[in-house]
Amino acid sequence: MDTAERDHRHARATDLLDGLADRDVVAVAITWVDHSGITRVKSVPLRRLPDAAANGVGVSPVFDAFLLDDTIVAGRHAGGPVGDLRLHPDLDRITVLAGQPGWAWTPADRHDRRGEPHPQDERALARTMTDRLAVHGFEVKAGFEVEWAVGHGGTADFRPATTGPAYGHARQVELSDYCVDLVAALAEQDVDVLQFHPEYAPGQFEVSTAPEDPVHAADTAVLVRETIRAITIRHGMRASFSPKVVAEGVGNGGHLHVSLWRDHRNLFAAQDRPHALGPDAESFAAGILRHLPALCAIGSPSVASYLRLVPSHWAGAFAAWGVENRETALRLVEGRDLEIKSYDLSANPYLVIAATLAAGLAGIVDDARLPEPAEVDPVHLADARRLPTSLTEAVRAFEDDEVLAEAFGAEFAATIADVRRGEIDRFADASPEEVARVTRWRH
Repeated sequence: MDTAERDHRHARATDLLDGLADRDVVAVAITWVDHSGITRVKSVPLRRLPDAAANGVGVSPVFDAFLLDDTIVAGRHAGGPVGDLRLHPDLDRITVLAGQPGWAWTPADRHDRRGEPHPQDERALARTMTDRLAVHGFEVKAGFEVEWAVGHGGTADFRPATTGPAYGHARQVELSDYCVDLVAALAEQDVDVLQFHPEYAPGQFEVSTAPEDPVHAADTAVLVRETIRAITIRHGMRASFSPKVVAEGVGNGGHLHVSLWRDHRNLFAAQDRPHALGPDAESFAAGILRHLPALCAIGSPSVASYLRLVPSHWAGAFAAWGVENRETALRLVEGRDLEIKSYDLSANPYLVIAATLAAGLAGIVDDARLPEPAEVDPVHLADARRLPTSLTEAVRAFEDDEVLAEAFGAEFAATIADVRRGEIDRFADASPEEVARVTRWRH
């Protein structure tokens, strides 16, 4: 980053100060999401925002080796005490937080001290994969579904905050003020919510956001989650985004919706094609399907993920696709988009975007074709292919996947594997109950 760019960023941030101060902002939270899916933060007083924009905020690269419980693995390319990175706030995304009076938020790009992108910056990788598709003439729109359970409890227990039935209006009535405050906060932050509703598990809710640029979709997923957390705390409750809140229950998903566009036309809405799938959209979906086992190491990246990713729980446990089939990992929403149901919220949304787009682009390049869609629960099909049943299997598939290896680069891919194996070792002798307990309030 040269002097002219630093001066430009300083001036832009300076221009924002008065408007933010008029909205009573005192400090700015600058966040990134680590490889374990935890949102980390450095904050600056409002007056220091121009300096942060121009020069970044110092942070150790050791966070690339953090596990979900804050232990640090001794990785091949991360985990030591040496080095320094700079967090550069994205001034285009700065948002006054409705659920945290006095605060604004912005996502960060991680650079080295010379201003070059950090080779393990998750947000930069998502941007790179988005740009690669653009080079081929494609635009992608994406949006996340965020599920969470509202409850009470400490490290040892979870007690749902509502007794209302699954999808029941009674649940929403019991927490009516909470629900209104949450929807209002998201609206105040310009988050375009498509729908909000109670979900299946005790105390569980879901928010779905509108499709947008893939990197911004990942930003929005972070903003939505932290807004939910803040509003829930202000109402005297806690929010769990864990893939498995309680070992015997239904977990939280983090489904990704993607659509492929060219010349302002949605290629998943080709009305003259079977299931409205244009040829490039089919290839894009086929690429994702082909690489789903390896994608599990990114989109289902925790030990707890495999307590959730089981058949006949609408979790998408099979490497299959279907038209409006909620048991296949890929659900085609005919005429609109592709939903990837196997992902959950222990995942880093930027890595989810990056890996999914890399797989989809590989499908386009290879002119890949989809098999016949599954028209029943795949558990009843003799040739149905299960996705990995453990994080160990997923990491092996990731390391064997040449497309993802090229997309991530050797250093980044090795660190992902090191961090995943660190979590595997952390829970090597743990029961499902202990895995759920440790994971419950982390993400």
